Amino acid sequence: MGGFERNLPLTLSPLELQSSTLVGRGGEREALELRVRAVEEENQALRRELSRPPRSPSARLPSGGHHANQSRTHSEEGTGDSEGQKAAVVRNGSDCVQQPAVDKCETIHVAIVCAGYNASRDVVTLVKSVLFHRRNPLHFHFITDSIAQHILSSLFHTWMVPAVKVNFYDADELKSEVSWIPNKHYSGIYGLMKLVLTKTLPSDLQRVIVLDTDITFATDIAELWAVFHKFRGQQVLGLVENQSDWYLGNLWKNHRPWPALGRGFNTGVILLLLDRLRKLRWEQMWRLTAERELMSMLSTSLADQDIFNAVIKQNPFLVHQLPCFWNVQLSDHTRSEKCYKDVSDLKVIHWNSPKKLRVKNKHVEFFRNLYLTFLEYDGNLLRRELFGCPSETDHNSENLQKTLSELDEDDPCYEFRRERFTVHRTHLYFLHYEYEAASDNTDVTLVAQLSMDRLQMLEAICKHWEGPISLALYLSDAEAQQFLRYAQGSDVLMSRGNVGYHIVYKEGQFYPVNLLRNVAMQQVNTPYMFLSDIDFLPMYGLYEYLRKSVVQLDMANAKKALVVPAFETLRYRLSYPKSKAELLSQLDMGTLFTFRYHVWTKGHAPTNFAKWRTATTAYRVQWEADFEPYVMVRRDSPEYDRRFVGFGWNKVAHIMELDAQEFEFVVLPNAYMIHMPHAPSFDITKFRSNKQYRICLKTLKEEFQQNMSRRYGFAALKYMTAENNS
Repeated sequence: MGGFERNLPLTLSPLELQSSTLVGRGGEREALELRVRAVEEENQALRRELSRPPRSPSARLPSGGHHANQSRTHSEEGTGDSEGQKAAVVRNGSDCVQQPAVDKCETIHVAIVCAGYNASRDVVTLVKSVLFHRRNPLHFHFITDSIAQHILSSLFHTWMVPAVKVNFYDADELKSEVSWIPNKHYSGIYGLMKLVLTKTLPSDLQRVIVLDTDITFATDIAELWAVFHKFRGQQVLGLVENQSDWYLGNLWKNHRPWPALGRGFNTGVILLLLDRLRKLRWEQMWRLTAERELMSMLSTSLADQDIFNAVIKQNPFLVHQLPCFWNVQLSDHTRSEKCYKDVSDLKVIHWNSPKKLRVKNKHVEFFRNLYLTFLEYDGNLLRRELFGCPSETDHNSENLQKTLSELDEDDPCYEFRRERFTVHRTHLYFLHYEYEAASDNTDVTLVAQLSMDRLQMLEAICKHWEGPISLALYLSDAEAQQFLRYAQGSDVLMSRGNVGYHIVYKEGQFYPVNLLRNVAMQQVNTPYMFLSDIDFLPMYGLYEYLRKSVVQLDMANAKKALVVPAFETLRYRLSYPKSKAELLSQLDMGTLFTFRYHVWTKGHAPTNFAKWRTATTAYRVQWEADFEPYVMVRRDSPEYDRRFVGFGWNKVAHIMELDAQEFEFVVLPNAYMIHMPHAPSFDITKFRSNKQYRICLKTLKEEFQQNMSRRYGFAALKYMTAENNS
């Protein structure tokens, strides 16, 4: 690390080191050496600048011989108090930009503390902005709670970005390290986790960039990584000066901030030299400082930032002050506008106010648009290869490529076959979720999938079903944000903590209906699940009725699929029947029909609606060809077959699989659901108008039946016979 090799080995404790550095002849000599070294570097930089050929007139000449990447003294960087220093910072934003001194294939390490549903969603925008600009391999180190780990591990596994590695560290195991520190900041205990990174991250990791989740990059992160080469002496922390007056203590009467050097430093972006910090006994250093200050301050107001600043106040030699464009802080009443005068000056934007995008800044619209660009940017486009760099073998990616290469691209059904193996980027629990299954082992979750054109059904379903719901939504990145705004603006949806929304991002030509169902099923945390569709409204009270049926029909000890009879209306306005008697009355009047009565009778005919009209007890029905009822089953039931996409045979194949596994179909006598009218989907239109679509579906059906024969042997013969006779 450049200058480090020229320093004597450190044998003193941090506090002894401070006193010996700042006091006495040794400290003076070291300070003089540092100053001489800085002057030498300035002279070398100036000589390099003068030796270059003249630049075009449009290029601005830096004042005083300074340029963007030269090393400066502590007081010359960041947002200083003199006007000259302010101007220097602005000039340093864009003049004489050099390529970062980072090897093309060097891995850049990034650490992020992320806990909970909302932070997991926010961090994706940060990651997108980093991936968009990056040219180097990346290794993300996430310090997470169990929620964020579940969400982010699934996201990165399905994102499959080349040359990106991800590790997770259990924040819950670290709580005891910082839980003794009272903290008033809205980030809670997780806002203190950065203090223990030297213990948390791998012992052989030497350097890391630490970022808050509310950061947006406007440049290649390698430029920031290159700043490590500028650290001199005992500098181990790279930080940007705080751009508000918080640490000056003049914001209001009796305002008492923690001690800080000048304006203090913001910890939204930190460069950490981990190996040097460990040698300095960082753990002991920050703990002693925190214990001492808490005796008078009682708690932290800005979480880890207060403690970092208190340590720096005691040990100013630890910090390498970064130019403020590496952390343009957009809280209200900051000096962030001093950090830039041109778009090209911007490097990192930090939405560090609780108000986030609603802060007051005269350029806030520009910053907001930059943020929204990454928020809605198609993440699939970030799966870019880094050519020329050896990377670790990704067995999932290799196996996928091998499978795809074995497909015949001249096959008329190639796109159908390919869809089965497409890995869709998936963001689980896009909104806050809070539900624990009932302890009586009868709880049931409604499972469904939808796209943007069915969003209006959500509120109605929530009014009809009070139990937990697991939904898979097939959306683009931009549509996901529209959904978020829709949900956050709905009192009905926001009052429900037991609805899990799982975003499966759009990719490919076909609607992956069975993949969506499987994603929603995989997130069910109750013993039973009711497999429905989004355009059906369950009867009022169906949730409790199904739970009672679990006990009455001994579901725990038998393989049963409980059939909920399906009806439909052609009216957009329906007085929803509140009882079976009322439903039968509407059926007789022609307001309701048995589902698909007009176009696909076979799909629900085995339910035996004539028997259901007078039934008072549950009754068993036999499987028949093309049967596709809506059923409640145990959570460990088979998943849907992914080869069926778009329209046709997706539910039929699943019911056939249940029958092959000897599930008993039992119709519930007092249960019902009603299909609500809507415009035909894009996929059913393709099915009706495209002959090749229908041919491919028939081919896939035949292949599925052959697979059934291989798996279930003689017992599966009836499916072939039934198909031939239908």
